[in-house]
Amino acid sequence: MIFNSLAFLIFFPIVFLLYWLIPKEKYKIQNILLLVASYVFYGWWDWRFLSLIAFSTIIDYILGLKISTSVSRKRTFLVLSLVSNLGLLAIFKYFNFFIDSWIAFWQLFGYQMSPSTINIILPVGISFYTFQTMSYSIDIYRGDLKPTKNFINFATFVSLFPQLVAGPIERASNLIPQIAKRRVWDHKRFMDGAFQILVGFFRKVVVADAIGTVIDGIYNAPDIHNASSIVMAVVLYSFQIYFDFSGYSDIAIGTAKLLGFDFKRNFNLPYFSVSITEFWRRWHISLSGWLRDYLYIPLGGNRRGIKMQYRNLFITMLLGGLWHGSSWNFVIWGGIHGVLLGLEKRFDLVPKNYNFFKNILIFLIVSLIWIFFRALNFNDSSIIFIKLFTGEYLMPYIGDLNSLTKLLYGLILALMFDIVLFRRNIPLENFGSTLSKTNFIIISNFILINIVLFFSSSNNFIYFQF
Repeated sequence: MIFNSLAFLIFFPIVFLLYWLIPKEKYKIQNILLLVASYVFYGWWDWRFLSLIAFSTIIDYILGLKISTSVSRKRTFLVLSLVSNLGLLAIFKYFNFFIDSWIAFWQLFGYQMSPSTINIILPVGISFYTFQTMSYSIDIYRGDLKPTKNFINFATFVSLFPQLVAGPIERASNLIPQIAKRRVWDHKRFMDGAFQILVGFFRKVVVADAIGTVIDGIYNAPDIHNASSIVMAVVLYSFQIYFDFSGYSDIAIGTAKLLGFDFKRNFNLPYFSVSITEFWRRWHISLSGWLRDYLYIPLGGNRRGIKMQYRNLFITMLLGGLWHGSSWNFVIWGGIHGVLLGLEKRFDLVPKNYNFFKNILIFLIVSLIWIFFRALNFNDSSIIFIKLFTGEYLMPYIGDLNSLTKLLYGLILALMFDIVLFRRNIPLENFGSTLSKTNFIIISNFILINIVLFFSSSNNFIYFQF
């Protein structure tokens, strides 16, 4: 089940009403309802893969207790947890990638290999919930967290449906204590959550999907399009992936608020960044924090000299790229970010006090790197770069002008709203309650009308593939 589907628009109101009809002192029953609802939510896509979530839940619940109680063997139990979770990723996400890469390697030396490979379906959200359960085991091992002895609470933490499919990657230290206590209805939280959900739907349905209808054909066949169309697609994809993924996060965080939970912020206006380092502090914050705490710092962080820091940044971003998908394009995308993060530790590419120009520069750099993220393969990426720097720009864009007009309408409104958030320095998570009741109703109805006009239940969120 996905947020922008008719099924979810029926599913969530039912869960919401049943949830709050349960007396607040009986929060354990609420947790059971959430657990059942979360499994229904995920099983709507393919019920067979519920066994993977159940496996991760059971194994990490047991091993978490073992790590806490067995001092002499806690490292062994941690390794078992990591192997179990990474093993799931290796099999379901990277198996065919490794086989194809192995074949391509030997073909470089003239050896032709063509074994049959297994067509393994990638379970939706597996990268997110495996990272979430791994962090739980690691935190217990480090002594930063005590394991929960309540299996229902832990199972709810792993599978809670607002963030199950594409994050945010919630830490057990933040979410489990909220699950383990009663939730109280709060009018301010309701206004904030409802408004954030509407903004999330607007970003996804009105902006991201409209951009997709214009640029997907260009990215899927770059060889037949002129340079003008290519540069338009490159710039617009930066906005598509931002509004698509931030829109998903907004709906997830807002939905959680309506159920009494506070998720961590996942996006903080990343295209207002003045450096690549700042961009990664503002973009997909839950993943950036996870990579920092569970990969970069354990590798040594910045504690072993500048050269080792460069290495650690590069490895972290390289693996962060691979986390996104089983393709060398993602590895290249992550590696370039790793190199740029290292260079920023040594050089300031733009003089100080020129933040506007830094904003433009960082946006352009990030947009160029997104090419590897969006292109279907390395060959398409090469074609796009060649056309960008050697193509003919006098030829006009050839496409559906109605779709382009709809795209610009939604994009301009969304950018204007982001500028308001940036200048007023108000997180979207707290914006709804700052409005008067009249303004809340007017703005919400305006957003809702646009969502209804643009709504389509056929477009998945981009990050579902990861």
